[in-house]
Amino acid sequence: MRISPSGHRTVLATSAPGDGITGNIRGKDGTVYYNVWSSSAARAGVWKIAPGKSPVRLAALPTDGLPNGMALHADGRTVYVADSLKSTVWAVPVAGGPAKAWLTDPALAPVSSEAVPFGANGLRFHKGAVWVSNLAQDSLLRIPVADDGKPGRIHVVAKNIDGVDDFSFLGDHSDVVFAAQNAPDKVSVVYPGGRVKTVLTGADGLASPSATAVSDGRLYVTDGGLNAPHDAQLQRGKINVPALYPHARS
Repeated sequence: MRISPSGHRTVLATSAPGDGITGNIRGKDGTVYYNVWSSSAARAGVWKIAPGKSPVRLAALPTDGLPNGMALHADGRTVYVADSLKSTVWAVPVAGGPAKAWLTDPALAPVSSEAVPFGANGLRFHKGAVWVSNLAQDSLLRIPVADDGKPGRIHVVAKNIDGVDDFSFLGDHSDVVFAAQNAPDKVSVVYPGGRVKTVLTGADGLASPSATAVSDGRLYVTDGGLNAPHDAQLQRGKINVPALYPHARS
């Protein structure tokens, strides 16, 4: 759905019974891309809604996976999708064509002993690299994209981000990350050196935060409300930059 600044909701797409809609992004041309998690081979995959058009499937994805976070390459030609069950990042051409396993690696893997065995979760394209969070391994990873489009060496940006879900950046030129931590009801700032600082908690009204976004100096947080009283909501707050950088000038 699209939510206006006043809170008005407009439904853009709905899923079939039993399916789930997970990650979603919006291209510069207004096209919305989203993942459908389904046991049906006819529905599972990456979908798109062009302005004024009906939803169409862009590419199929395996029914035994879980497509989660997604992002567009800066050139707008490729959609990257994190698969939480298959230790994989998929690459889907916007112009059409099958999804390809761009990267499969143990760093993206789930942990079977975890209560929620989801691995690769949130995903962003930022400054020439694909960034991925791993919920099971509590980690944030950066994967450079080479000139030929292939993945470079995986860099571990931070560890011990308990329950990390999706995330966003302070700005296009900043590596400061706002990470949603689902089960702990937290939002933390992850600094370029790997330091993690909690800035919001359940005391601020968080309820299973699943994703963050930054726009015009404000932080937006989606709350899944997985636990009682199931308070699913969209929150917004002003970002205090001096608080993020205590030694910086306002």
